[in-house]
Amino acid sequence: MTAIKHALQRDIFTPNDERLLSIVNVCKAGKKKKNCFLCATVTTERPVQVKVVKVKKSDKGDFYKRQIAWALRDLAVVDAKDAIKENPEFDLHFEKIYKWVASSTAEKNAFISCIWKLNQRYLRKKIDFVNVSSQLLEESVPSGENQSVTGGDEEAVDEYQELNAREEQDIEIMMEGCEYAISNAEAFAERLSRELQVLDGANIQSIMASEKQVNILMKLLDEALKEVDQIELKLSSYEEMLQSVKEQMDQISESNHLIHLSNTNNVKLLSEIEFLVNHMDLAKGHIKALQEGDLASSRGIEACTNAADALLQCMNVALRPGHDMLLAVIQQKQRFSDLREHFARRLASHLNNVFVQQGHDQSSTLAQHSVELTLPNHHPFHRDLLRYAKLMEWLKNTDYGKYEGLTKNYMDYLSRLYEREIKDFFEVAKIKMTGTTKESKKFGLHGSSGKLTGSTSSLNKLSVQSSGNRRSQSSSLLDMGNMSASDLDVADRTKFDKIFEQVLSELEPLCLAEQDFISKFFKLQQHQSMPGTMTEADDLDGGTLSRPHNSGTPLPVSSEKDMIRQMMTKIFRCIEPELNNLIALGDKIDSFNSLYMLVKMSHHVWTAQNVDPASFLSTTLGNVLVTIKRNFDKCISNQIRQMEEVKISKKSKVGILPFVAEFEEFAGLAESIFKNAERRGDLDKAYTKLIRGVFVNVEKVANESQKTPRDVVMMENFHHIFATLSRLKISCLEAEKKEAKQKYTDHLQSYVIYSLGQPLEKLNHFFEGVEARVAQGIREEEVSYQLAFNKQELRKVIKEYPGKEVKKGLDNLYKKVDKHLCEEENLLQVVWHSMQDEFIRQYKHFEGLIARCYPGSGVTMEFTIQDILDYCSSIAQSH
Repeated sequence: MTAIKHALQRDIFTPNDERLLSIVNVCKAGKKKKNCFLCATVTTERPVQVKVVKVKKSDKGDFYKRQIAWALRDLAVVDAKDAIKENPEFDLHFEKIYKWVASSTAEKNAFISCIWKLNQRYLRKKIDFVNVSSQLLEESVPSGENQSVTGGDEEAVDEYQELNAREEQDIEIMMEGCEYAISNAEAFAERLSRELQVLDGANIQSIMASEKQVNILMKLLDEALKEVDQIELKLSSYEEMLQSVKEQMDQISESNHLIHLSNTNNVKLLSEIEFLVNHMDLAKGHIKALQEGDLASSRGIEACTNAADALLQCMNVALRPGHDMLLAVIQQKQRFSDLREHFARRLASHLNNVFVQQGHDQSSTLAQHSVELTLPNHHPFHRDLLRYAKLMEWLKNTDYGKYEGLTKNYMDYLSRLYEREIKDFFEVAKIKMTGTTKESKKFGLHGSSGKLTGSTSSLNKLSVQSSGNRRSQSSSLLDMGNMSASDLDVADRTKFDKIFEQVLSELEPLCLAEQDFISKFFKLQQHQSMPGTMTEADDLDGGTLSRPHNSGTPLPVSSEKDMIRQMMTKIFRCIEPELNNLIALGDKIDSFNSLYMLVKMSHHVWTAQNVDPASFLSTTLGNVLVTIKRNFDKCISNQIRQMEEVKISKKSKVGILPFVAEFEEFAGLAESIFKNAERRGDLDKAYTKLIRGVFVNVEKVANESQKTPRDVVMMENFHHIFATLSRLKISCLEAEKKEAKQKYTDHLQSYVIYSLGQPLEKLNHFFEGVEARVAQGIREEEVSYQLAFNKQELRKVIKEYPGKEVKKGLDNLYKKVDKHLCEEENLLQVVWHSMQDEFIRQYKHFEGLIARCYPGSGVTMEFTIQDILDYCSSIAQSH
């Protein structure tokens, strides 16, 4: 085994700088025995690496080769199978379990012992040794024949120290002094032994010589100990004396601490008292102002405002923990609460009186405005009340119940006041609308003052009767009911427009001023930071304002905006019905007034929405605008319905239909009213409906006409429509304008052909026969050989139409056309000129047939084209 170990060291491990420490001859358990060696090795270089190497004999020769190596740190368990009985089997647990059978138990034990030593020396991790005898796991235990391998070599590894440079130099010097050291080792060893003995003797003598010095040193140490004992005694006496001083100093220190603590507490107490005095002490002047201050004068209001602010600051002071338990603080808070309640009652009572007094003062000024179309100015009242705005804010923050009561009272008083003012204002407006017109007596008006003799209901009743009278007057023309828009002239309509504009111009600043005052006086925000939509229907709870559940917290911005709108709705609840009544009256006076009202109201709604789209004014005017738009649509529908119900006279010619003239009047008026208006789209839609109705009903009347030919009715009316649309240049009716022109042209041509008929009837029949023969295939130049169409027959027909007869026929035709056409449209010359052209066209057609079918015959008409022109001109001049 030793020879094998040396061979392995030399051939395998020395080239890899490794030293072989232990070896065991093994084979795998349970298989065919193939012997190999497990070797425990360490590297010669640091850091030391410990490995278990499997070495196997090569199949091709007698040399050994390294097969596999495991790091010892990867070894988890060493299982010796049996700790008592000898058993050559053992297991090594690396990444998997390797089962081995050693050639002898001694080799196995020596190998396991070496592994245990290497684990103890080099590895932090302890390998688990299972079924291994405890005696075997002792570093000093010999192991039989392998003692030199495992014990001696391991101790050599442990005790070996490499010589340093100085040691090597000393050895070299010593060996140079003994030249025979290498040749005669025994002589060199003897010399070293002798020198060692000499050194040992010198050491002994030195020790014996130092014994005296040791005794002297011991005596000195004994004396030093005695001195130390004396010093300790003195220190003990000193400590006893200082103990009483220490107790006294402790007492002084404790006394100083208590004094410092007392001073600290006094400072803190003074700070708390100063805080309470500074923040919860209300000046006597403020208390007097709150209890007895004059709320009527500006100076008194200012003093009360300052006192109320000071009281609010005292009540809202942020108390520190524990303050609210002090009796003085509790009493002071109660005193503040009593002051607040007392002043809140005084303030609410005074403002209620101011509201009532203002109602009486304003009532006294109503007589001044009863005959003028102006509303009383509330600016002085607002100016006086705005002096209390800060006090209202204080009341809102401190006593919301009284604040809410004041708002309700303000709405009650002001709603009655505004209701009287606005109703009187609208009565004046109605008088001015009807009192100066030609029909003032019909509406029950007397005198220049324009006062109504009856109620508004009787006025409306009379206006209906007046409308019926106007309709009966217009029925003499076409029995059209109330198709006529109005008997009022342009000046009266302009007057109505100005009155309506003045009404809106008076209402708008009134509402805006009141809304601005409500916002400032009641401290409500008019505009939201985020835009929101507002519903039209809001419950006013019988006139009371909706409020949050916690009356001590301020309203959010959206609730304050709703509160303003609710207040405005309650105060001005009569505006919308009065406006609707005024609109109804204007519509009854003249249905075309809805055009003026639509434009004016649209402009005011647009202006109000630009300021605040959710305001009371914007909402109210928007609702009224819906009513006006509904009346406007109704006016258009009535006109269309009246067109459909029109009945024409059977005894007189039709001429220009009244609803065509009415459309011209409507369009001209609408264009002047809607110039640069915001709601042009509404008018364009109305135009489209009306013009369609006009077109349909013109055709209907033309079909029903008995006295006037259908083509004349169509021609004259569509010519009138075309002229109207061309003059007004209505962009949305361009297609209808072209259609009207086409219809006029078509029916003009149809009427000319129908009226002209066949002035040369026999000649026309003759040439119709000629054309029939040509159509049958006979050549044109051969037609003259036909018995019925020879030259003699042609001359016979032509002789029947001399120039005199032609002129007479044309004169009768002119008289007939003159009877058909109306004077106002002045189309006689246009029609006559078209007939002249048509007659000349027929004449040229006959001449062409004669030239083609009867060439060289010398046959010609009894009159020429120039004769036709002269006949037509002389007839037109004679009439």
